Amino acid sequence: MRKRMTAAAAALMLSCTLFLSGCVTASPAGSGNEDEKEITVAISSDTGSMDPAGSIALTYLAYSVSALDELLTYDENGEIEYRAAESYEVNEENTEWTFHLRQDALWSDGSPVTSADFLNTITRALDPASGSGYANYLFPIENAEEIYNGEAEMDSLGVEAPDDYTLIFRLEEPCVYFLDLLRLPVYTPSSTENADSVDSGWDRNPETSLANGPYYLKEYVADQYFVLEKNENYWNKDAVNLDRITYRFFDDTQSMANAYEAGEVDVATSLSSTVMEAYEGEDDLFVTDQIATRYIYMNLNVEPLNDVRVREAINLAINREELCQIVGSDTEPTYNLVAKYMKDKNTGEYFVDGAPQPFEENVERARELLAEAGYPDGEGFPELTYNYPTLEMDSNTAQVIQEQLRENLNITINLEAQELQANYSTRYSGDFDLCRMNWTADFADPYTYLSMLMSNSTYNCSGIHDETYDAIVARSSSESDPAKRAELMHQAEQLAVGEQFYIIPLYAMKSVNLVNPAISGIRQIPASGALEYRYADIG
Repeated sequence: MRKRMTAAAAALMLSCTLFLSGCVTASPAGSGNEDEKEITVAISSDTGSMDPAGSIALTYLAYSVSALDELLTYDENGEIEYRAAESYEVNEENTEWTFHLRQDALWSDGSPVTSADFLNTITRALDPASGSGYANYLFPIENAEEIYNGEAEMDSLGVEAPDDYTLIFRLEEPCVYFLDLLRLPVYTPSSTENADSVDSGWDRNPETSLANGPYYLKEYVADQYFVLEKNENYWNKDAVNLDRITYRFFDDTQSMANAYEAGEVDVATSLSSTVMEAYEGEDDLFVTDQIATRYIYMNLNVEPLNDVRVREAINLAINREELCQIVGSDTEPTYNLVAKYMKDKNTGEYFVDGAPQPFEENVERARELLAEAGYPDGEGFPELTYNYPTLEMDSNTAQVIQEQLRENLNITINLEAQELQANYSTRYSGDFDLCRMNWTADFADPYTYLSMLMSNSTYNCSGIHDETYDAIVARSSSESDPAKRAELMHQAEQLAVGEQFYIIPLYAMKSVNLVNPAISGIRQIPASGALEYRYADIG
């Protein structure tokens, strides 16, 4: 990777502007229209379903930010931005929320977007067969959890669609972050005419995959790319500038960076730290804080990880400063589950800074704990396997952890690299000893992290069942006093991460991106830090 483009690379960029559809251009090859604008974005390999009620992953997240309108969201200033809804009201108890949908909102085929379409996603997600990892975020709704568990019928669900443009949610109890939840997949609409099952393939078929946002699915080629076309039926189409966005899949970040330098793509996201050095001082470099935590799940159903002393020993024996020095300058040690860069909306400060660090590394104490658990100097400790994706950052991380635990605790950790989708499947099935986890915030509230360790969470893959923890997190959900609520959430995190050591937090990350300077109007999603292109432009 070169710090500055060579003359040949610059010439290649210029030529691709004229001839390659994968570059920023006002006259892409084959378009037949000199006024059209399009960009190409490099993203990681094809993963997960594109059905909001299904098992979604990176592909859906890239698609949805440009193709789907949620009821409402928050802008970068923390103000409500209405999308599919034009207004809402809530009762005094904060248990009944009524949303009024836009009557000018249309699907990409010109049919109206109705309350039934929102209900369609919700009811399908509450069927465990759909595999939604977000179903538990519907549980604040009356009877939703009972329906998911097969203990109640769907007609008892606390969601009502009295007419095509009214949607009413009745909650079990007050939920102070309910509006934040609305940006999650399970609260977005899916067409009742086409979205019938997560297995039918409607989500990747351009004829049936309708969108209610600025763009719709024009073409999908598995493992290669998908194309989004401007939705001329979008209610706010006059604010949409690009005619087309193409997302190309890449297996590794180096290939993405190479494609950017060759002019084959206009945006490359989540690149390695070497790109920061190579493009230092260049207009192309766009570095942001990721609202994300890289950590490891320990399977409590596997001995000896069911012993808190062993879990604590492993945590205390890892040198995170050394780990980050080796993995890359885009990482920073963390000792929390909640993302290091997540802001407390009430104080404006980083949430994790509002409480003491959950634990401190201490190799000597780690050895003592392992001996107390019956494994002095690692003697008799079984070999465990660490499953992780075949990404460069994760491979480097795995090797450092393996060596540190061998040196500090004299225990052997076997490494098993997997394709990203296989790694997801391994984690969901609970078929692991140690498994890599990365969580980027779905909404701007610490609950997005803390909820994942609750007993009823669909993302709790490691057998955690802690009634005390569950009760504290549940209390925080209905606590309306911001200071008291923050105190409860800090208490919950201390219990899970600093006392029971249910996870192994590793590091926070910067997002290293390359963006063609000719592109303007790219925004960051406040909740996650991800880039959004729905109102991007060229020039």
